[in-house]
Parts: sequence; C-alpha cells; structure tokens
Amino acid sequence: MKRETAIWISLGAGNLLASAVGVTAGLGVLPKQAVVIATVLALLTGTGFLLLIWRHLGKLRKISQTLDSQAMIVPADFRSTVLEETAASVRGYSLKVKEQVICVQEENQALSLQLQVLGRRKSNIEEIINSIRDAVVVSDDKGRVILANHSAEKLFGFKFDPQSPKPVAEMIGEEALQLLIQRCRQSRTAHVRHELTFERGGEPVTFDVVLSCVLDDTSGEAAQVVTVLHDVTREKEIAQAKNDFVSHVSHELKTPLASINAYAEMLVDGEAEDEDTRNQFCEVIQSQAQRLGRLIEDILNISRIESGLIKVHKETHSLALVVRDSVEMIKSYAQEKNISIDAPAPILYDQVYIDRDMVSQVVINLLSNAVKYTPAGGHITINSELNEADGQVTVTVTDTGVGIPAEDVDHVFDKFYRVEANNKYAKGTGLGLNLVKQIVETVHSGAIFVTSVQNEGSTFGFTLPLSVDAAQSVS
Repeated sequence: MKRETAIWISLGAGNLLASAVGVTAGLGVLPKQAVVIATVLALLTGTGFLLLIWRHLGKLRKISQTLDSQAMIVPADFRSTVLEETAASVRGYSLKVKEQVICVQEENQALSLQLQVLGRRKSNIEEIINSIRDAVVVSDDKGRVILANHSAEKLFGFKFDPQSPKPVAEMIGEEALQLLIQRCRQSRTAHVRHELTFERGGEPVTFDVVLSCVLDDTSGEAAQVVTVLHDVTREKEIAQAKNDFVSHVSHELKTPLASINAYAEMLVDGEAEDEDTRNQFCEVIQSQAQRLGRLIEDILNISRIESGLIKVHKETHSLALVVRDSVEMIKSYAQEKNISIDAPAPILYDQVYIDRDMVSQVVINLLSNAVKYTPAGGHITINSELNEADGQVTVTVTDTGVGIPAEDVDHVFDKFYRVEANNKYAKGTGLGLNLVKQIVETVHSGAIFVTSVQNEGSTFGFTLPLSVDAAQSVS
C-alpha cells in the first residue's frame, strides 16, 4: 500500500482547534476533491501552523503509521465519505471567511468615504475661516493657539503652523487680549464682549472683541476659547462725525433762530417806536431767516450728495465760459469793496462733462470767499490751465486777503469748520467749502486743493477731467 498525502486543517487566527485527517489512497490515485481541499488548506496555512506541525511531527508520524496499518480494513466508501465531509467543511468555512472579508471591505470603504467627507469639511471650514475679514484665534485648554486665520496673522504679525501650536503669549503680543482669553477660559463664559484699542502704524485702531468658551461634552471643563476681533475704527469715526454734525447743526440753527426770536419779541412788545427802528428790526429778521435758509439748503445738498440721492444733469460745457458767467455774477459784490478781478481768456478744447449749475456754484463760492476775506482795494485773479497729457483742466482763484493759519489749512474743507482767526472778517455756516469739495470730488470725480500764507493771501483751486471728445481733440 502506497502512502500519498496527509492533510491538516488549522481554522481561525490561532484560536480555533487544529485538526488533522490522514487519508491514504490504496489505489495510488488521490481523488479530485482531495486536491481541491489540499489547495484551500495550503492557502489557509500560516507560519504558526507550520511551527505547530514541526513541534508535533513525531506524534503525527505515529498517527500516520497507525492509519496506514489499518488502511486495508477501512472500506473505500468510508474513505470517500470522509473526503466529501472534509471538503464540505472546508467549503463552508471558505464561504464564511469570504463573507467576513467582504464585510470588512465594505466597512473599510465606508470608513474611507467618511474620512474623505471629514477631510473636505475640514478644508471647507478652514477656507471659510480664512475668508473672514475679522481676525479669528482659537486656543486650547493649555493656552496654545490651535487655529488662526489670515486676518489674525496679519493683525498680530505671526505665521500660524497647525503642526506646532504655540502659546497665546508668544503669538499675540497684546497683554490686554491675553488676559481676556485667560479670564474667559477660567470663568468658562459662553459669550463675552469687550472693546480694545491697539496701536497699529502709529495710529489707534479700535476692535470689538468677542470671546466664547467651548466646554468639553464629557468633563464639562473649558476645552477651547474662540476669539473674534472686528475692526470698528471706521464705525467709531462715523459715529463721532454724526455726533459732531448734530452738535454743529444745532448750534448753527440756534444762532439765527435766537436773533429772529429776539427781534420779533421786541417788535411785539412795541420797543420799535419809529419806522426806521421797525425797518431795522425787520431787516435783521430777514437777514437771519435767509442765513437759516442757506444753512438748511447747504445741509440738504451735502446730505443728498453723500447719500447719492441728488439729481445730476451733466452735459458738455466750456469751463472757461462757466467761470466767465460766475465772475459776472460776483463783480458787483467785489466792486463794493473796490476789489479788482482778473478773469482768464477762453481756452480752446476745455470742454468738460459737468452739471453746469453745480460747477457754477463751486466757482461762485470760491469767488465769494475770496471777496469776503480780502481787504478793500485788494486783488483777485482767476486762472485756467489745460493739461493735455493728463486730460484735465485746472481752475485757481488767488486773492490778496488775510490768508489762513498753517494749522487750519488741512481742515478748511471739513463740515462746520471755521478759522477762528478770520471770524471777525465774515460770518458763515462752515458748510460752503465742504459743499464745494463734495461737488468737485464726489459728483465730478475731480480734486480740490488750497495753499495759503497768513496775511498774504490764499489760492483755492479744483481740477476736472476733460470730456472724452475734448480729450481726443487735444490728443
């Protein structure tokens, strides 16, 4: 009898019982099922199983010899049954393993998909945070910066590295903000708001700081502190400007109204006994009423321009002709003070696309101020200059008046601003030059400027772009 093979089966990851079945084929031919079984078992056999066989090789040889000696008495149908049962068991186990492998593969695919989704969400959140104009800083329970957007990096001058978080004190140099973050973490406050002012570029910058403490779901301890800094410098300036505007308007309205009320009361009380006195009182009332009307009109015009609600009717006009007509309107006023005015000769191709009434108001306002602040016998000169290269025309009004102190020159175009040193020469609302600035720069995209020397005179001027046709003709 010839021994052909011995098949051993080890099932599970070292935890299942190792079993052995020795089969001999008396006919000298191994059945086809046994070949399949041997192949499957070879795939399932690992290094640990081989070591196990090596340790018990002597015992296995004895078992094999015993089986060989008794092989002749084992019926052929019994051997076939054993092979079939063994093959069925192996096929069943193989199917179970295959099912488990498929299940593990499906779980791995699901986990991989979830990881991809989480990665995309993280990337999207980082992009959103970096796109926020406000500075955002997130610190952990150990006081380290674990997240910061580009605005925060620019504000505090650091480069955030998520792989190596650093302490807040090292990343943020503002001690006041460091203290707020520490207090928020210690108090575990869900939401707190503060206003801080930092020095940036030599200028104070005000921030609205919002801090939120995020608690750990399990321990309830402070896990993270989210800090958001919103720059409110511009808003503060606007609010202050509004307050100043209301204060100035109230003051300017109060002055003429007080005069009107006082003289009206004197008329009612009969203090004006003769016709001349009554006429004088009425003239004062009329003058103050006109002043009040001009003030209200200027305020409304400035408000309309700033809000974009003013109606503008632009057409192509010669700026020299607009200046000439404005000079004619102001000449009688200048002659009362014996002030001479030199007007420019018309310029070819000085066509500008303007609202004629508004630009005429600009020229008249500048001429009127020049007459007001120039002593009798003075001189006013108007010049127009065409700049072909830049495609613009410049108009200047120069007087020999009292001039403006150097510290006041930069503020003459502000609302309600009046030069204290010149108050004795003329009265006004302090809105005329601001209106001029709004008309030139906001409505006509031009520029306005002033130069002045106290007790020598001033030069006010503005520049407007040429119309398209005029610029092409010049070129």
